[in-house]
Amino acid sequence: MKRILITLLTIISISSVFAQQDKRLKGLEKELEAILEATKAPGFALAIVEGKKIIYAKGFGYRDYENKIPADANTLFAIGSTTKAFTSSILGQLRQEDKISFEESPLKYVPDFKFYNDEMNNNIIIKDLMSHRTGLPRHDYSWYLFPTKNKDSLLLRVAHQEPFIGLRKQWHYNNFMFLAQGVIAERITGKTWEENIKERFFKPLGMTRSNVSIDELEKSSNIAIGYELKKDSIISSMDYYDIAGMSPAGSIYSSVNDMSNWLITWINKGKFDDQQILPQAYVDEAISSQMVISGALPDKEFPDMYLSNYGYAWFLSSYRGHYQVEHGGNIDGFSASAAFFPSDSIGVIVLTNQNGSAIPSLVRNTVADRMLRTQKTDWSKIFTERKLKAKEEEEEATKSETTSSKTENIKPSHILQDYIGKYSHPGYGEFNITNQNDSLFVNFKLSKWYLRHEHYDIFEPFEVTKTGIDITDNSPLRFNFNTNDAGEISLVKMRIEGALDHPIEFKHTPNIIAVGKATLERYVGDYELAGTAIKVYIKNKSKLYVFVMGQPEYELLATDKHKFSFKALEGFKVEFVESDDKSINEIVLIQPNGTFKAKRK
Repeated sequence: MKRILITLLTIISISSVFAQQDKRLKGLEKELEAILEATKAPGFALAIVEGKKIIYAKGFGYRDYENKIPADANTLFAIGSTTKAFTSSILGQLRQEDKISFEESPLKYVPDFKFYNDEMNNNIIIKDLMSHRTGLPRHDYSWYLFPTKNKDSLLLRVAHQEPFIGLRKQWHYNNFMFLAQGVIAERITGKTWEENIKERFFKPLGMTRSNVSIDELEKSSNIAIGYELKKDSIISSMDYYDIAGMSPAGSIYSSVNDMSNWLITWINKGKFDDQQILPQAYVDEAISSQMVISGALPDKEFPDMYLSNYGYAWFLSSYRGHYQVEHGGNIDGFSASAAFFPSDSIGVIVLTNQNGSAIPSLVRNTVADRMLRTQKTDWSKIFTERKLKAKEEEEEATKSETTSSKTENIKPSHILQDYIGKYSHPGYGEFNITNQNDSLFVNFKLSKWYLRHEHYDIFEPFEVTKTGIDITDNSPLRFNFNTNDAGEISLVKMRIEGALDHPIEFKHTPNIIAVGKATLERYVGDYELAGTAIKVYIKNKSKLYVFVMGQPEYELLATDKHKFSFKALEGFKVEFVESDDKSINEIVLIQPNGTFKAKRK
């Protein structure tokens, strides 16, 4: 332990000495402090590498804002999607070991993994997963609102997730495709993604503080707390988000000192301490253009910044005429950027504990201007000016809104109790809506939302947080409930995937209640409807069935006192009518084509 502490102190000491001697870094910290102030961030950490060395590593602000505990170069942050380059690199190593080809179908390695249609199943190759060119949009709410620790079950959802464009026609970011790469590696190696990351990268690169799960993070020392900026002034802490089964897409937690070794490896063609960690052929291919993101033409303000392509888990661009390889990361309370300039042997890693922060790009650009000896830009000033302009435009837009799309005084078509129950989609998951104190609440696995009626059968969601419900925090998301031919609430539509031109539909299943055998036996008997015999009976000791001559038997599911729904038929219900003497002598059959009464024989 003492030896490790001395090593860490030595790194920090050496970094300070290099910073004092390197003229390129003169006055840098003043600029970084200005960025911290302009963004109102709690803290961040920065490391700069050149060749095979860390030439600068330091923390700014606080890892724990409430208790004013400073961040440093060894503070652990969530690096989010910066994780992706690690995941694809496992496949790069496996290809070198002749265990995989990027030209093969992912279904060869994970046969139960399927896409939305046969065209995708028959033509998608592993390289498409690595470069975001499958034609699938993000479908991020599928894993974010419906998390599971089981990677395989999470991957099965892809079969029900609709593409928005054809294969290789347009670049579009997708976390599920990096989950798929992690699972492919698991099937080939017989080890978990987490084990592969630790054995193949953390250990040989000396990334001794890095880990791959919330559980490990919370057992570590010197960890950052995540924060968000509310109302442009309030720094508020956020709970850690457990990315669970989606771990190959973004669950590494690391420090800038540890991540520096990762960048050194890439800058040096896959070598670290003279050991070939990544195959050089893979490194060259991964930082080469595999897919065009956009035209990204130079503009008048920054004519030397252009190009927007993608390799394998790396964004590729030209920064002031220098080839830049970069990937950012965002997860609740944290933002990150890992970047390097292969032709210049320069690398920059920035980690911050601010949600959706501009800090990683502002700090990276500020450092790059100095290290590459290019024209310097006051990025803090530009950020402040653009933020002010955006705020002014927002205020003008608000003033110009003369009409509302809301139709006043239109009540829901049903009583609130009719909206409760389970809602599900095979490509996402299921959630429950409950009625509490005459208000509807959506209950997801990790969050709870209050539904405020807007008009018709459309409700507006507001998240229930530890401080309450902020109904001023408007969201564009709406819950649009639809009815079937029987007039029942049958589904809810939500526009939770922006790339699609239609909403995602979650099918409604009413809540099922438990009914004892003694109660079920009261319903058993023969009934008659216009000469047609109807039988009600119990099977398997606890399940109630109805049978009409010439039709299949149907299982009934209890939804309320004396009320049942057909398990296999939407819109079909049965209500048993209780007489004054508590006997059951009549049933009401409710169907889309009408309501019918049958008498007990």
